[in-house]
Amino acid sequence: MRNSFKRVYLLISVLMVVMLAACGEDDTNTSNASEKSEGPVSAKIGVISYMTGPGAAYGEAITNGFNLALDEINEKGDVKIELIIEDSAGKQDQALTVAQKLMSSDDIVALLGPTLSTEMNVVGPEADINGIPIMGTSTTAAGIPQIGEYVFRNSIPESLAIPAALEKAVNKYGAKKVAILYGNDDLFTQSGYDTMKAEAENMGLEIVTIETFQKGQSDYNAQLTKIKDLQPDLILASALYNEGAVIMDQARKMGIDLPFVGGNGFNSPQVIEIAGEASEGLIVATPWFGEKDDPKVQEFVKKYESAYGHKPDQFAAQAYDALYIMAEGLKNAGEADRDALRDALAEIKDLDGILGKFSFDEDGDVIMEPTVLIIKDGAFQQFE
Repeated sequence: MRNSFKRVYLLISVLMVVMLAACGEDDTNTSNASEKSEGPVSAKIGVISYMTGPGAAYGEAITNGFNLALDEINEKGDVKIELIIEDSAGKQDQALTVAQKLMSSDDIVALLGPTLSTEMNVVGPEADINGIPIMGTSTTAAGIPQIGEYVFRNSIPESLAIPAALEKAVNKYGAKKVAILYGNDDLFTQSGYDTMKAEAENMGLEIVTIETFQKGQSDYNAQLTKIKDLQPDLILASALYNEGAVIMDQARKMGIDLPFVGGNGFNSPQVIEIAGEASEGLIVATPWFGEKDDPKVQEFVKKYESAYGHKPDQFAAQAYDALYIMAEGLKNAGEADRDALRDALAEIKDLDGILGKFSFDEDGDVIMEPTVLIIKDGAFQQFE
C-alpha cells in the first residue's frame, strides 16, 4: 500500500515538474517572440558572385553595388545585414559547391546571385528544395523565376530587353534583314538567341543567317565574312562582353559598319574599354541609365564613383537595388526567417529604387520597363 502511494506521489511530482517546465518554456518563447519584434532585424545573407576568371568584371560590379547598399542600409538601422561573399568563378560546379556551403548554415537567411544564368540553373533548384530565398541580380535567361517559389530576380529578362532594343533599331534604320550571331555553349546566350530569333520572326524580318561561336573564341572571321556577304541591315548578337567586344572589333576591321543589337551580356562599359571605337553603334536595352535626370540615380553615381573610381554599370545598379529589396523584405517579415522572408519578398510592390518602381510578378520575376541605349561618342547614350 505504502509503495503504491509512493508511486502515485512520484507520478504526480513528475507531472508537476513537466507542467512547470512547459510553462517556463512558454514564457521563454513569449519573451523571445517579444524580443524579435523589438529593434532592427539582423540577418546574414550569402552572396555567390563571379569574382575570378574572364567575366570577373561582372562580379566586381555586382559586389561593389552590394557593398555600397550595405553601408547605407546598416547606417539607416531599420535592419542589420551581414554579407557572406563566395566566389563562383563563373562555373556551375563551383557555384553549386559554395551555394551548398552557404545553405548548410542556419544563420544564412537568403542568397544573392549567382551571376550567370547557367549557374542559377543548378543553384536555384537546390535553394528551392532547401527553402531558402534566392534572388538573381543578373540572371536574365528565360525560366529562371519559374524554377521554384523561393527563386526571384530583379534583373530584366532577355524576353523584355531584346524586343525593346530590336523594335527601336528596326524603326530607326528601317531594317528588313538581320543576321544572328550567338554563343551556343551558354544558357544565357542561348536564351538571348531564342528571344532574338522569335522576335525577328514576329516582326516579319528576314533572317539571312544564324552563326554560332563558343566561349573564349578569338577568331570570328568565318562567321563575319558570311554575314558581310549576305548584306543584312542589322546584326543581332547574343554574347557576353568578352566575346562581344572582340566580335565588334573584328567586324569593324572587316568593313562591317552595321548597327549591332545586343542582349544583357553586351551591356557593359567593358565593351567600350575592350573594343574602343569599334563598339560604336551597339544598341542594348536596360533598366539602368546613369545619365538619367533623377536625384536618386545621380546620388548613387556620385557615391559609387567616389568609392570605386569609376562609374557604375547596370550590374552594379541591379545589385544595389537588390539588397534594398532584401532589406525591405526583412523589415516586412519582422524576423530573420527564411519562409517569412520569402513571403515578404513576394508581396513587394512599387518599391522605389534607382532603377525605378519595382515589383515582383506571381512567378517572382521583375516588373519594369527598360530603356534603350546606344554606344555613341565613346559612351552609352539614350537611343532616340
